Amino acid sequence: MSFDVIVIGSGFGGSVTALRLAEKGYRVGVLEAGRRFDAATLPATSWRLRDFLWAPRLGLKGIQRIHLLRGERGTRVLVLAGAGVGGGSLVYANTLYEPLDPFFADPQWASITDWKAELAGHYDQARRMLGAVVNPTVTPADAVMRRIAERMGVAGTFRLAPVGVYFGEDGVDPYFGGAGPARRGCVECGACMTGCRYGAKNMLTENYLYLAERAGAQVYAECTVTRVRPLPSGGYEVLAGRTGSPHRRRTFTARQVVFAAGTYGTQRLLHRLRADGTLPRLSPRLGALTRTNSEALVGFERDSVEGERLNEGLAITSSFHPDDETHVEPVRYGAGSNAMALLRTLLVDGGGSRLRGFARELAAHPRRVLRLLDVRRWSERSLIALVMQAKDNSITVRRTRWGLRAARGHGEPNPTWIPAAHEAVRLGAEEIGGVPMGTWLDLFDIPTTAHFLGGCAIGDSPRTGVIDAYHRVYGHEGLHVVDGSAVSANLGVNPSLTITAQAERAMSFWPNAGDPDPRPPLGSPYVRIEAVAPRSPAVPPDAPAALGTPGE
Repeated sequence: MSFDVIVIGSGFGGSVTALRLAEKGYRVGVLEAGRRFDAATLPATSWRLRDFLWAPRLGLKGIQRIHLLRGERGTRVLVLAGAGVGGGSLVYANTLYEPLDPFFADPQWASITDWKAELAGHYDQARRMLGAVVNPTVTPADAVMRRIAERMGVAGTFRLAPVGVYFGEDGVDPYFGGAGPARRGCVECGACMTGCRYGAKNMLTENYLYLAERAGAQVYAECTVTRVRPLPSGGYEVLAGRTGSPHRRRTFTARQVVFAAGTYGTQRLLHRLRADGTLPRLSPRLGALTRTNSEALVGFERDSVEGERLNEGLAITSSFHPDDETHVEPVRYGAGSNAMALLRTLLVDGGGSRLRGFARELAAHPRRVLRLLDVRRWSERSLIALVMQAKDNSITVRRTRWGLRAARGHGEPNPTWIPAAHEAVRLGAEEIGGVPMGTWLDLFDIPTTAHFLGGCAIGDSPRTGVIDAYHRVYGHEGLHVVDGSAVSANLGVNPSLTITAQAERAMSFWPNAGDPDPRPPLGSPYVRIEAVAPRSPAVPPDAPAALGTPGE
C-alpha cells in the first residue's frame, strides 16, 4: 500500500485526521484539490481573481469556492466554501463558537450518547489548538451591532466573538512549545476572508496541518480525487487527477480512506461512487439531512465613501441573538476587496413574488439601483450580516444526470428568507444612514450559505445515518467521513470549532498503528470507550495546546 490512510481534503476535519493519525504511527497521505498558498500568494484583494476564486477550468485556483445547488423551488442554495491546502481555514472568518444545547439534543443522534458530555473535552482541545481568544477590540461595526441589538430588545445577548487569531508580539511559536511556526501579531486589517497575509490568522497551515507534515504526513496539492475503489485483497485504490488537467492522473493505495473534502465535495464524490456501482452499499440516507445552517447573508451600506470605516478589526468581531434560535454576526472584507459587492441588490422580503417586490422598489427608488454599479470602497462603507439559526430544517441532496440536485427534506422547509435578519439590517441601515441589501439570488428565493453541512449524518444504523458514531461509513469497512458533512444538525453558529471537535473525538478512538482496535465492529451498537493516547505526540506536554485527556 502507498499509505496506511489516505485523507481526501485538508480542511478542518482532514487536517485534524492527518495530525492525529501521524502521531499514532500511520503513514498518511493527504490529497487536496486546491493549491498551496503562502503569505505572498494569498490574494491581496478579492479582485485578484486567479488567487481568490475557484474555477479550475478557467485557470482560477483561488481560495473561494462558489457552488449553486439547483433543485426544487424553495430548496436551492448558493454555497460558499474554501479551497487550497488548509481548506476552509484560508477563507473563513476565524470565528469559533460552540453551539447551544439544541444541537446536541437533535433527534437524529441524541439517542446514541450524551454528545455534549462526550464532546466537551474535544471542544477544549480544539480551542487550544486553534488558539481561540475573545476578540479584544470593540470596532465601529460592533458599536452598530450593539445598537441594533438594543433596538430589537436583546441588548443582553450582545457579545464579542471568540476568534482563532494571534494578537501577541511577533516572534516564536506561542501555542506548541516551539514545535509550531513563528507568528506575527494581528494588525486588524479586516482582510481575514481573503487569506491573512500577515501570519496572524490561525489557519490550519499554522497548526494541525503544519504539525502533521512535521510528523510525516505527505500533502499532495492540486490533486483531485475521482474514484475510491475497493481492492479484492483489501484496502482501496484512490484515483486522482491533476486539478484543471484531468488527463494527468495518479493512483494511490491505502488500507483506509477518510473523506474530508467538505460537505459539497464529499457528497458529490460519494454520490458518484454509489451511482456508478463502485461503493454500492452506501446508506440510502446519503444526502438526507443536508443542512444550510438555516442561513442568510444580507447587509446594509452607506452611499457615501466618506465617513467611518466599518471594516476595521477582524472579519467577524461580535454577535447577538434576536431570538433563542437566531444568531447575527457582522462580517466585512478588507480595504479594496469589493468584488463580492457584485452579488448585492436591494433587500426584498419573502412571502410573495420577490421579483414584483423588486420592481416596486425599483419604481420607488430608481437611483438606488444605479448606485449598485458603484463598488468603490464598498468594503469600508458596508456590513454583511451573517444570520444563522438552530432550527430543525434540512434539504435532501440527490444525484441526477445533471449533477447534484436538492429536494425538500426532513423538518421545516429550508428558509428562503429570515424576517429577523431583514429587521436587523433595516435597523442597521438606519443607524449608518444607508440602505439595507440582499443578493440577486434572493429575488429567486435562493439563499446563500457559508456553512453547508450534513448529508452524511451520524446514525445508529445504515437505516438512519451514513456513518456510525465513530465516523465509520456503514457498508464499507475502512472508509470514514470526517468533515462538515458529518455534522448532523444545524448549529446556529459558525461550524469550524464543531467540525474540529468532532474530528478530534473520532481520531481519539483510533488505535496506534499495529495495535488492536478498541472500537466495536462496524454495525455494532455504540459503546463509549476511552481515548487512545498517541505514541509520538507532536506537541510537547507543557505547551498550551498539548494533547489532553477529554473530560479533564
